[in-house]
Amino acid sequence: MTTFIPIAWHQLLIALGLVGISGAASLYYHLKLERDLLVGVCRTFAQLLAMGYLLKLLFGLNNALLVIAVYLLMTFISVHIVHGRVKEKQVAYFAPTTLAVMLSYSLITIVVTKVIIGAEPWWSPQYFIPIGGMVAGNSMNALSLTLERFFSELHTKRDQVEMYLCYGADYKEATESIFRTSLKAGMIPAINSMMSVGLVSLPGMMTGQILAGADPQDAVRYQIVVMLMLVGSTALTSILVLLLVRKRCFTAAMTLFLKKDRSVE
Repeated sequence: MTTFIPIAWHQLLIALGLVGISGAASLYYHLKLERDLLVGVCRTFAQLLAMGYLLKLLFGLNNALLVIAVYLLMTFISVHIVHGRVKEKQVAYFAPTTLAVMLSYSLITIVVTKVIIGAEPWWSPQYFIPIGGMVAGNSMNALSLTLERFFSELHTKRDQVEMYLCYGADYKEATESIFRTSLKAGMIPAINSMMSVGLVSLPGMMTGQILAGADPQDAVRYQIVVMLMLVGSTALTSILVLLLVRKRCFTAAMTLFLKKDRSVE
């Protein structure tokens, strides 16, 4: 079996030159992406190096409270990013989204580390943090799509929703089709990823383990778990968030809380 080949600092600087292709294209075609590229490169180095040192510290201390604290911080940041991506600002959805995300992310991560992988202890940072990070990162993108579609559909179909309410429907019945459409929008990317994995792309978990010298068969089994985990987490997170946020779009008198003058893009 091939042994792990570490990357030295001078090799990392050579890899940095690959970004020059994007920079040259931006300059030649006047794309004005140079600043974004520079910021992206700096953030990539800073954030990943910081996480590397943090993980090394966590592995050494092996402290449950520290591991859980880092995990909760990661999930909170993911909610903050979702809140920044979704344009809707009339509905106070940050708190229910945070609650739903904490519950769903934690449940999925614990099930995978404790039940499926069988890590001992279940909060072992070697497994809990990377797996939790994958759950948070992928579910975050799905959640952004779900919420943006939900609010957009709610504004677009406002008249239809209000008509249902006038005929005696509650908020659940009035938004049933919008709920399904939004949930589908969030789940499709994860399902599409399962369709192409192994044929079009070799995902990060599998590639990383192979590069580290793991048996390809073992790497494949881990990747299958990850793919199934991500599909489950995107579905669970999107469902919980929609159930909590949908109610906040209506008053106690069953009238739509959103104002009419919001432009739908």
